Amino acid sequence: MLFFYLHLNAQNAATFYKHDKYLSSDKLEGRFPGTEGNNKAAAYIQKYFKKYGLQEFNNSYYQPFKVFVKGGINKMKSDSAATQNVLGFIEGSDPVLKNEYIVIGAHYDHWGWGGPGSGSKKKEAFAIHNGADDNASGVSALLCILEEISKQKSKPKRSIIFISFSGEEEGLLGSKYFVTHLPVPKESVKVMLNMDMVGRLNEKKELYMGGAGTFPNGVELMQKLQQNSGLNPVIHAGDVGGSDHVSFYKESISAVGFHTGGHPQYHTPEDDIDLINSDGGALVSKYIYNALTEIANYKEALFFMKQN
Repeated sequence: MLFFYLHLNAQNAATFYKHDKYLSSDKLEGRFPGTEGNNKAAAYIQKYFKKYGLQEFNNSYYQPFKVFVKGGINKMKSDSAATQNVLGFIEGSDPVLKNEYIVIGAHYDHWGWGGPGSGSKKKEAFAIHNGADDNASGVSALLCILEEISKQKSKPKRSIIFISFSGEEEGLLGSKYFVTHLPVPKESVKVMLNMDMVGRLNEKKELYMGGAGTFPNGVELMQKLQQNSGLNPVIHAGDVGGSDHVSFYKESISAVGFHTGGHPQYHTPEDDIDLINSDGGALVSKYIYNALTEIANYKEALFFMKQN
């Protein structure tokens, strides 16, 4: 059994690495909104959404929107840029609970070539910001989780929306657009799980999360899932954080954000694939997969719980 588990984790680590390597490759040039690289990343995500059986909303996996780009960022002139969220859903198996939705997401955009006015920590030099951890890692986890969900013989009771946001770096723009243009009734969206920078698991195996207390017994669930996970979750009931799940929390939707911590390569051209911990990424993906399936099958009612 131990051999089987190790073999399975190695397979998942290889899959995690494959996705991250492509999304953080130089040919995508940092995935800045409005660029060919950003569109290639969206097409890659869409390919796997379709492969693993997600249904479309409004006959498309894309939710287009525009972002305003300041002059100088990514060698671009000041203008609006067209980009898109990528999304799809799995219908729940319960005839009643399928009308409730759990959202799981990760942003796929990054800072492109950087430049003055961008979020780069090295504004003086134009260089590709590949964002292997920020946030090719989150998208890699999202696709790994989707692949595992697709293998389930019986689907979760509640429906699940998988979404990859664009425009996060410019101020959570993709998630803000989504929550104000939901394809389902707002009251039916019960919990949002977000992954942003989950590719650098440290030696202590610490997975940080904020917002676990925004839905009933959330902290207790996350503690229970630690057993046999190979991780040491650092669980906060509040401390919701600063990524796309905040857009949901501000709309009174339960939201949990996951990450594996900061590092000196954050928002620099050095955030590359060679620093990614793929084995750790596989463990994180498995933990969040378990959280997602548990929440989608929750026996008790899900409702928003505000945190300080």
